[in-house]
Amino acid sequence: MATDEWGTEGWGGDRDEQMERQGPRWDMFWFERLRDVLERSGEEEAIQALITELRTAEDYTNLFYALLLRKRWELGVSPFPTGSATELPPETHEEYEEAIRQAGREIGQALLQKRQFRQAWAFYQMLEEPEPMRAALEAYTPAADEDITPLIEVAWHHRVLPRKGFDWVLERHGVCSAITLVGSTDFREDTALRDYCIGRLVRTVYEQLRERLRADLRDRGWGEGPEESGIATLMQRYPELTADESYHIDVSHLSSVVQMSLYLPAGEENRLAQELCHYGRRLSPVLQGRHETPFEEGYEDYLAYLEAVGGQNVEAHLARFRAKAERAAAEGSTYAAQVYVNLLLRLGREAEALAAAQQFLLREDERNLICPGVYELARRQGNYTAIAQAAAARGDPVAFLAALLSARRKLSEQAEVSPRIS
Repeated sequence: MATDEWGTEGWGGDRDEQMERQGPRWDMFWFERLRDVLERSGEEEAIQALITELRTAEDYTNLFYALLLRKRWELGVSPFPTGSATELPPETHEEYEEAIRQAGREIGQALLQKRQFRQAWAFYQMLEEPEPMRAALEAYTPAADEDITPLIEVAWHHRVLPRKGFDWVLERHGVCSAITLVGSTDFREDTALRDYCIGRLVRTVYEQLRERLRADLRDRGWGEGPEESGIATLMQRYPELTADESYHIDVSHLSSVVQMSLYLPAGEENRLAQELCHYGRRLSPVLQGRHETPFEEGYEDYLAYLEAVGGQNVEAHLARFRAKAERAAAEGSTYAAQVYVNLLLRLGREAEALAAAQQFLLREDERNLICPGVYELARRQGNYTAIAQAAAARGDPVAFLAALLSARRKLSEQAEVSPRIS
């Protein structure tokens, strides 16, 4: 816990702004009355009067500092925190730290009860105790007309409860804002959160599109199809729904969500994303937009990728993306090959992924790839021969010798654990 943040800066700058935002403005009469208490009843009574008045007025920022003021007075150190709390006598550190924790918890809880989530988080963040904040957000349902910006800030941007923060964005601000949020977030440290957000987007867009298709059928007097009919079934039965450049959902949202869905593992959201592709492929070419290799065929390619991940027509789809990788490589581009390697890895085909990387990515700088390169794939498999070959091809003597040394060590370790045959 960083006590100096509160001990050094508490009396100026940011604190003055917090007082203006959170607490009442005290008139001169109040200050004179506090002086009278000090002169008539002494220091402890004056400090307690200050605490009582601030608690009653719900001036929580000043109350926090008043509670620390009381502890500093009890410890016999300066009541005015002119320096870092670590500058206090060493024997007072533990007791003062505990006072900070107690004061922070009291103020944090009081602010939570007042539903001042952003202000409460400032204290729990300082204490490095996110659980009370997390529990409060989990249990909270904002009113329909409530400004949820502070909730999203704490839940999502401070990662206190990011899934619920994303849910609030999607439910209150809509698909467009949720797509923007996902697209601008680095999920490398939390791929489970990425999959959750994309899965929710897929389900939301799927339900919106399915309902609008059924509404279109009703408007045409064709009924609305069986209740259990999915989008693919509806499109197969009623291809007229997308005739004459008709569409039922923002096509940019559809395209974005389908492309994001390529991250999803096999499962229900993967299946629903496939259904979205079945709709997208029936749109007018004008509405399908342009897509980059290896997805230049748009929804047909996205569908093939999703089906492969979902375990459908795997060999045919792998052949499709391998052919794309070969064509692009002949033109001097390896991006399609990187997609192909990732697809092999998604299917658990580590050896094939390494072979593909050796064929297409041997001389590529691995820092610029969207997939693991030869070095990384070979290292995972303990294939130091492949690393040595790649290093030689790249003119990398350090990696070459490191691979040879690692291979010798591996052989030595295997010899030690293998039973001796007499």
